[in-house]
Amino acid sequence: MADLTNWAGNITFSTGLERPESILDLQELVSRSDKVRVLGTGHSFNRIADTTGTLVSVADLPRMTELREGSVTVSAGLRYGEVTAALQSQGFALHNLGSLPHISVAGACSTGTHGSGNTNGTLASAVSAIIFVRADGELVTLTRDDPDFLGSVISLGALGVTVGLALDVQPSYEISQVVYDGLPVSRLGSDFEEVFAGAYSVSAFTDWVDPDVMVWRKLRATDGAAPREWLGATVADGPRHPIKGMPADFATQQGGVAGPWNERLPHFRLEFTPSNGEELQSEYFLPRARAAEAFEEMRALGGKMAPVIQVSEVRTIAAEELWLSPSQGRDTVALHFTWIRDEAAVRPVLEEMEKALLPLGARPHWGKVFTADAGTLRECYPLVPEFTELTEKYDPAGKFRNDYLTTYLPRG
Repeated sequence: MADLTNWAGNITFSTGLERPESILDLQELVSRSDKVRVLGTGHSFNRIADTTGTLVSVADLPRMTELREGSVTVSAGLRYGEVTAALQSQGFALHNLGSLPHISVAGACSTGTHGSGNTNGTLASAVSAIIFVRADGELVTLTRDDPDFLGSVISLGALGVTVGLALDVQPSYEISQVVYDGLPVSRLGSDFEEVFAGAYSVSAFTDWVDPDVMVWRKLRATDGAAPREWLGATVADGPRHPIKGMPADFATQQGGVAGPWNERLPHFRLEFTPSNGEELQSEYFLPRARAAEAFEEMRALGGKMAPVIQVSEVRTIAAEELWLSPSQGRDTVALHFTWIRDEAAVRPVLEEMEKALLPLGARPHWGKVFTADAGTLRECYPLVPEFTELTEKYDPAGKFRNDYLTTYLPRG
């Protein structure tokens, strides 16, 4: 049997995968296991999901998309593309989506996955209730009225095995996606507010060396029409991939053609099935007020990044109160990096980046590659002490803990 790896292939898991087909089977599995972790679609780039005990998938649990007034309750293992297609068919929508529709709902929410937009929180900000199996095998349901709720949604799998989530919905809407070439990289900082307020969702792609930035603007009807020229950039003359020169066959519809939200907010089509990714990823979240400083630091490091970077994406996220959220307590700018799959070559670059970004208030992404130690993460995420106390309440014996959690979120 082939080794079980994450999507990128840089992590080989320590054990095989259990796939219970009912919640009762899952409860019994959790109850009798000494150690348990959950694997979603494997889009993390470190050992956050690994365990020497029982590794569980919830993808085979009964499928559910149950609409109620103002929300939809979904089974945790569903992919966003599956949920959004079901919602769109009934005239409803979510507030935002990540770049890939292939990721599982529970996995994405539990690690702070996000899209872009000045007024859009992380994907987890749409969660109004969470249902999980705790260490003794019992089901727990927490809603926004519960004092433990803010620590339970982005929980890194440390409280239990999520089996269901309720998500806020709204009436369906259309998005038109317009790509611009040639935004001068200096204007990314000098005109930061105008660039990222320019559409419902905005992504800027750069390698921090090229003087020109590519900007993807995802507009709702209320954003108005997109001009042909904008801040020194011009509308692209054809479809684009986020990485310059790559074929755009699997990118979502561009060219300003309006279409359903679920077919425009992601960067890639659901019909595209990603193979193992020849890449590593890192991401850092900073206060939006420090964006221009961060961009200058990245431009200064551009030459050192050049041998290992594929592309960097800049997005914005609205402030929220989920304890381990990358945008907890502050409006945020996110600097995402896609690297070649060579951690030995990437690590020295990350060390230099973190020296530049951490003093500006950067928070590393929980599920991607970083070099910061536990003490640094504790400073970056101020509610870590409250969170580790919460894990002791729901998992007193540490059944859901692994080497990653012991290292970065130690108890006591």
